[in-house]
Amino acid sequence: MKNRRSRNLSEFIKDKQTILMLILVLGSILLISFNGISQGLDLKGGSLVQLQLEHPVDKDTMDIVTNVIDKRLNTFGVKDVKVRSSGDQLVVIEMAGVTAAEVEKLIGNPGIFEAQIDNVTVLSGTDIEKVEAPVIEGTGWRVPFTITTEGAKKFADNAKGKAGHKVYMYLDGNLTDKNPPELDAGLANGEPSKTVQVQGSANSREEASTKSNELYVILKSGSIPVKVNIIGSNTISPELGEKFLWGAIIAGLLSIISISALIFIRYKKPFLAIPIMITSVSEVLIVMGIASVIKWNIDLAAIVGLIASIGTGVDDQIIITDEVLHHDSSDKSKKAERRRKARTRMNVKNALFIIFASAGTLIAAMLPLVYVGFARGSSGIGVLAGFAFTTILGVLVGIFITRPVYAKFIELFFD
Repeated sequence: MKNRRSRNLSEFIKDKQTILMLILVLGSILLISFNGISQGLDLKGGSLVQLQLEHPVDKDTMDIVTNVIDKRLNTFGVKDVKVRSSGDQLVVIEMAGVTAAEVEKLIGNPGIFEAQIDNVTVLSGTDIEKVEAPVIEGTGWRVPFTITTEGAKKFADNAKGKAGHKVYMYLDGNLTDKNPPELDAGLANGEPSKTVQVQGSANSREEASTKSNELYVILKSGSIPVKVNIIGSNTISPELGEKFLWGAIIAGLLSIISISALIFIRYKKPFLAIPIMITSVSEVLIVMGIASVIKWNIDLAAIVGLIASIGTGVDDQIIITDEVLHHDSSDKSKKAERRRKARTRMNVKNALFIIFASAGTLIAAMLPLVYVGFARGSSGIGVLAGFAFTTILGVLVGIFITRPVYAKFIELFFD
């Protein structure tokens, strides 16, 4: 009996599926340790802002809108920001540490820049090539920038002979400075110069810093080709997100413990609960490792999907266990043992066939939800995309990796 168990253990450890699962579990632990896991706002805290464009746009325009918004927020120093489109008229922003009011200041206006001399536009935002950091001098400020060769030539042609004329600079139709600077003689000689600056004054140094930073961000990121409006926002504190996270972890552990208890009650075999717990935890670790690699956000919906996939996994394990354990083992002869092993292998194959068919049905049911969720982003039904995607991922990991390992274990040690 002892020799048989040793042979079975050796065969189980050398099995390709077992080796693959062990490698994936260890790899997932390393990935999670070094890469971490991207958490949704409901776990880490932050703000979610929904923007609506003035009218529906095509994909190219939407890409410009999301790129400019992303660039503005990143340039302004917003951390952990994610900007994505939702349909042809909505944009969803997820970020940490910024309020909806601050976002509105940065992206509530298109950011169209113009410089005029004698009511003639001599420079526009499209002429800007590079923007330098703002310079604060007392309550005055200036933002130097470099313009393109074509822009420099256009400015020189329009500014020639107009030394001392006022240079009015507008952002979205509003003057950047109520006391516009006069054109320097060095810029009115008709020779192109690629170095220009926007300057202004404020009531305090803090105000000057705020104004110059906002202008710097907008000049650096470019203009938004269509007007946007904030139609909704939601803020979750980091403390509440941490409570959600711990609640989700406790719920997951309780579900695994409850399932193990039910297995023990059903089969009256204490040792049987151990492989079920190991395969369930392995499944969770592998899914988390995959999420770490693809930077998939783990939020509450995703955790619910993960728990659901564990539940389906236990159903599969019960099918396998029933197929293996429910046979007549009273005949101990070698011939009966060979027949029993052959029948066990056949029963395992039948169980795995049922499991694959069941998984295919579940995945087919979840795919429309995934498609609609990704198409809609984080609005409406889109919040369920995390649930559907994580459920599918968990089921795939189960049927291709953990279920076959569990089946092999049951076949070798409980036949």
